[in-house]
Amino acid sequence: MSIIHVQNVNYRRDGRDILTDISWKMEEGQHWAFIGLNGAGKTTLLKMINGYIWPVAGTEASIEVLGKTFGSVDLRELRKSIGWVSSSLADSLSPSHTVSQLVISGKFATLGIYDEVTEQDEAKAASIMEDMGIQHLTDRPFGVCSQGERQKVLISRALMASPRLLILDEPCTGLDIYSREKLLAAIEKLGVNGPSMIYVTHHIEEVCSVFTHALVIHDGRIIAAGPKEEVISDEILSRGLGLPLEVQWKLGRAWVQLKEGIPL
Repeated sequence: MSIIHVQNVNYRRDGRDILTDISWKMEEGQHWAFIGLNGAGKTTLLKMINGYIWPVAGTEASIEVLGKTFGSVDLRELRKSIGWVSSSLADSLSPSHTVSQLVISGKFATLGIYDEVTEQDEAKAASIMEDMGIQHLTDRPFGVCSQGERQKVLISRALMASPRLLILDEPCTGLDIYSREKLLAAIEKLGVNGPSMIYVTHHIEEVCSVFTHALVIHDGRIIAAGPKEEVISDEILSRGLGLPLEVQWKLGRAWVQLKEGIPL
């Protein structure tokens, strides 16, 4: 079954084309990396997949997510099966709440806990935090956690709802190399038995080995989508990121460098 199937999607804002002729399919068992510069259209496409914005009217666009076709599904119910982790969410959470409180709140999709918490909820949260390597933070206030720890808390919170699709929107932004690699190791582990994942980035080295496919978007258009070893190439990345780039593969991850200097 397809996890996502997007066909003929266009989107305009303030008279400007933001997404153009977007068609893309994600199958069950795949994990995708979305690669593109800031403003390329990555987040806009994610908002479309979540039903927060709609394609241009009058087109033959269709969007199907988790077997549900937009226009004939309650999007509020559908979103319960999608976990979306972004830095903007961290700004909405109370710094005084403990890590365990915030993780458990993910079950209810609220910014606090307003429903009864069962022993099963507490056990599930503890198991998720252990898998993410943050069990020692259970009683720590969110506000004193490091940036890397906060990202793990946000992912754990999303997992409390047992999503079928997990979207990680630039989770390594602002992390030092130690925190980044620890977070990527946790994501790598999660990808083995966890939900289908979409990982958004413009840093190619973050696309770890668990990701099976990659999509490169430039100026609102998909220029390549498929198995990551085919997509993450000198030619495609140079087109997508606007620089003459050379790709080298090490330990299942791609690393890029400039082929030549860039004049000022």
